[in-house]
Amino acid sequence: MTTPATTRTTPPPDAPAPGATGGVTDAPAPSRAASPATRRARRDGRARLLVSLASLVGGIGVWWVLCLLGFQLPTPAAVLSRGVELALSGALWTDTWASLRRVLAGFLLGVVAAVPVGFLMGWYAPVRAVLDPWIQFFRMIPPLAIIPLAIVLLGIDEGPRIFVIFLASFLANVVSTYQGVVSVDRTLINAARVLGAKDGTIFLRVVVPASTPFILVGMRIGLGAAWATVVAAELIAAQDGLGRSMQKPQLYYQIDTIFVGLVMIGLLGLAMDRLLLLAEKKLTGWQERR
Repeated sequence: MTTPATTRTTPPPDAPAPGATGGVTDAPAPSRAASPATRRARRDGRARLLVSLASLVGGIGVWWVLCLLGFQLPTPAAVLSRGVELALSGALWTDTWASLRRVLAGFLLGVVAAVPVGFLMGWYAPVRAVLDPWIQFFRMIPPLAIIPLAIVLLGIDEGPRIFVIFLASFLANVVSTYQGVVSVDRTLINAARVLGAKDGTIFLRVVVPASTPFILVGMRIGLGAAWATVVAAELIAAQDGLGRSMQKPQLYYQIDTIFVGLVMIGLLGLAMDRLLLLAEKKLTGWQERR
């Protein structure tokens, strides 16, 4: 009696192996751990945040201690209560928006005008010879001293206030941009020339990136000058604004209202400065930092 032959079926070459799905193993991908540099940066960031919070709490504590020692200062609680009252009435937001609008208008106009002028002064020696004496001359005159003249020439509307803010921002930014251009490493420019780059390419690919940190520093300085100028400008012929809101309480010795205006100016300026720092981090990430 013969035993029937057992037939074997050979699987096709592309058939998955037993226990496998679609020819791909189910083993989980190994997780990539953060590099030591990344972990160190995270630790440093957390440490700086804790130090900043401790500094904030400590500053408020010192303020409260001064009040307890008899200094004629409103307590933080009184300032907070007055700020909430002004916010609910809408006066705080009206004055804040008026000041912020003026600062942004004058500051941005100053930056837009200063950056091209600073590049021209740094790149072309004849332009620098013509403009530098005038820039330094007006830089020595405080923008606040020009307010009376601006009111006479431009009237009592928004024009003179925005103009003096523009002037403060422009002078700070033009000097910083010019310094950034003249501080570019000549080795980089010479190397680009050796590689056949034209002046336009060198300017766009070498000078502009190398000058960006200087421009951003000038913007931070100009922002501080803009806030300092707007408060003084609003004290003269202004109907609203944080500077104006601190003038009337001065007559009635309402120190808590004055403190509300100071705190709002500080918070707005700090927030705008942090935004510029974030932009600096994004735009100058190629720099070697220590």
